[in-house]
Amino acid sequence: MRLDDYIESLEPDEEAERRRLAREKSYAITDHLEEFERNFERALSGDSLVGSTAPSIFVGRSSYPDIPIGVLSPVGDEDDAESYVTDGEWYRQGYGIDDVLQRRTGLLNSNKRADVDSPSVASRLAPSVHDAWDGFVGVQREVAIADRPVDLEIGLNDEPDLGLEPGTDVATPRGPRASASGAELRENPHVPRPVKKTLEDDDWLAQGAMTYLYRRGFDVYEINSILSAGALGEADQRRLVPTRWSITAVDDTVGQFLRGRIRNAPSIDEVQVRANEYMGNRYWIVLAPGSWEFELVEMKAPGSIWNPNPNDEIWLQSASEGYEGRSSYVEETAGAYYAARLGVLEHLESIGRQAKCLVLREVSDDYWAPVGVWQVRESVRNAFEGVPVEASDPDLERAELTGEYGEAETFHAALDGLAPQLPISAARLRRKSELAAGLQSNLSAFSNPDG
Repeated sequence: MRLDDYIESLEPDEEAERRRLAREKSYAITDHLEEFERNFERALSGDSLVGSTAPSIFVGRSSYPDIPIGVLSPVGDEDDAESYVTDGEWYRQGYGIDDVLQRRTGLLNSNKRADVDSPSVASRLAPSVHDAWDGFVGVQREVAIADRPVDLEIGLNDEPDLGLEPGTDVATPRGPRASASGAELRENPHVPRPVKKTLEDDDWLAQGAMTYLYRRGFDVYEINSILSAGALGEADQRRLVPTRWSITAVDDTVGQFLRGRIRNAPSIDEVQVRANEYMGNRYWIVLAPGSWEFELVEMKAPGSIWNPNPNDEIWLQSASEGYEGRSSYVEETAGAYYAARLGVLEHLESIGRQAKCLVLREVSDDYWAPVGVWQVRESVRNAFEGVPVEASDPDLERAELTGEYGEAETFHAALDGLAPQLPISAARLRRKSELAAGLQSNLSAFSNPDG
């Protein structure tokens, strides 16, 4: 699948509505931005941020292929720069939406524009991205491949724009931005040996390099940054990849690798149901015996960030794949599909089994600002941890959702047990879900006439 297949569209009025809802739900956002402004004024020396520490990068997609590229650096909290990196640690620390927005609004995105294939669009003689290790593009790549935050000096052309970009269900929100005149390293970044190996091999396809790094213990967050900086793939194919596309591309590539690892594995022996809840999102994961199939069904509540009309009904989206996987990009559920699928495949690969899998995601109005697809990935990953509880327990509280519901005799019985907890009727789920319709030959006891 080409990287271009991961392009997603978002109408400007939808962006504006999400920004408005985010501000309406949390006055703290304004406080975070005001604190950033004070820290920025203290940190500025002339027109440079001296001693800035960059833990990560951002590559935009506007006006592709002439795109904005930036280094992200916390202003006023350089000693704790690593905590600003989006990864699974945010889930383990129990970050809420406000915590994520505080870290995003505390990161300055110092950016310039660059062509995806070369650091300068002004000259045909400019080196390709593969050769670019000087200038702003080179510094950005050094930050991306390093295994710890890098000390920099960043030159700025103007004051930062303190507007908040609310993000999408794929990319995490972005805070203040400023045009950079340049950047210089103040130390030699430490680059792990496996990353050096992928950099030095000019004939290695990007997909192979990604799976190599994953097998060497790199999480998808780290691989995404390296891919985004144009540091993976065959030499003449390397290019800067917008962050939003690279997140999904890495989830998809690693997912395909894991699916290959389980395609000849034995099936699980019984139906299992897992659940989790995080940041106003509830997840139910039903695994059934059989060859690999996967489906994600999303149920988005009226008044939520993704279904802003409070008078609408639950908005349903779904996508699925069979044993051979998919050959086209998922439109309805977008990056959430690949992130959820990755979490399931990691679990199945770890136990050496395959299964049919239905993931149900409820997005409530408590999810008032999108924080990025990482929360989907971590919620599904961590649904396979926890203390077993009973699906049929009527006293089950939402705070107790993390864990395993245990085993069920049939897929039908599992959905029957979940039905009272879902925001839609079983009949409506059956109409939207191919797995729910296909695996249940008799749903009469599970149907609801007003679905």
